[in-house]
Formats: sequence, structure tokens, C-alpha cells
Amino acid sequence: MKTTLLVPTLNEIIGVKAVMPQIDRSWVDEILIIDGNSSDGTYDYCVSQGYRVVSQKEPGVCAAWWEGFAAATGDIIILFSPDGNSDPKAIPRLVAKMHEGNWDAVIASRYLGGAKSHDDSFLTYIGNRAFTKILNMLFRSKYTDALVMYKAFKKSLLETLSLHNRKDSVFEVMFCIRCAKYNIPVTEIPADEPARIDASDSRVHKGLWGRIRGGLWMIKTIWREL
Repeated sequence: MKTTLLVPTLNEIIGVKAVMPQIDRSWVDEILIIDGNSSDGTYDYCVSQGYRVVSQKEPGVCAAWWEGFAAATGDIIILFSPDGNSDPKAIPRLVAKMHEGNWDAVIASRYLGGAKSHDDSFLTYIGNRAFTKILNMLFRSKYTDALVMYKAFKKSLLETLSLHNRKDSVFEVMFCIRCAKYNIPVTEIPADEPARIDASDSRVHKGLWGRIRGGLWMIKTIWREL
């Protein structure tokens, strides 16, 4: 099975210059950058490094995922953040776990075993753990981290789980819920979440209102799936 590392970018030149060189290109078969029309040189830098770069047509991170899914050539997709939150050293472990053949998805959990998030505030830690527990209770799942973006999964799951592009949904949450509802074999590996390098102009929800809006999207996603 071929593996695509899917990397969404939007004005993250500091992050991509610091993080992407840490990735051994032999770890995966394809590195695909989906750029949301960056104005800080992110696009040109990625092209100069030989990465395959696709210019995003619709705005938003959800649209980036789906345009990336359509362009990816791999049978396995790894969702990766270039802002420092995703530890590159976990990539080989995600790939190895997927190639065991027992799992259709592998989550890089920030709260499994000795793993730790160095980017969590008290508020985000409580929110992440609370939403995961609620999801587990409602859908009889056993996740330790249902909100993390960093994961690997078979591309065929997009069709199997009847997933679709909803701008008002949180893909990570919808994915975990559908896996639970369809009894998809999912496992987790412990993976630290480093502190974000730079989020001055990224797609990350910023400020109190941004976190509230993100929480409301999660609630709406869970309610719809329930």
C-alpha cells in the first residue's frame, strides 16, 4: 500500500522551514502540500523543495482535506500539521502500524501512555478530554484522543464511512464517530504534541471566540452523528 502524507498550509513559512526538513522522504511514497493561497512564500518554498503542491480552490481547512483526498495517490493517508504540532518522528510508527494489516486507521494520541501535549493550555486539555469522553459514552468507543488531527487511515474509508465535505463539521470528530458506528478497526499509538512553532496567520482557531466556535462545531457534529 502506498502512503500519502497530506499537509495543509496557509502562510506557515516559519513552520514548514522548521518541520518539513525533519521528514525523511523515504518514510512515505508521496508528500502532498495543499496550499490555501499563502502570501508569505510558503507555496514557493514548498515547490523549491520538490514537494508536490496543489493550490486550494475553496477556503477553509475542511476544504483543504477534501481537495487533498481527491489529489492523493496513496492508499493510506496521513494527516500532518506543518506548524510544529505533529511530531515527524511518529510518521514511521504510523506507517508501520498500518502495514501490520490489522487496522484501518491509527490515531497519534496525545494522551496515551506517556505521551503529552506541549501545546495544551488548561482549557484545551479539559476540552479535549471532555469531548473524547462524551464521544466514547455516546458511541461506545474507547478513544483516548478523538480530537487530534494527526492520524493515518485507509483512503477507502472515505467511501466506506460515507464521509463527505461539510464546512460546518469537524472532520476529525466525524471520522472517529463514523469509525465507531461502522465498527472499523482503529488503534492508537502514543505521540507527543510539540508546541506550535508559529500560528500568526494559520488556520488555527485563535482567541476565546475561535475556541468557542470550534467547540460549537464539535457539538453540532456530535449531535448530527448521534
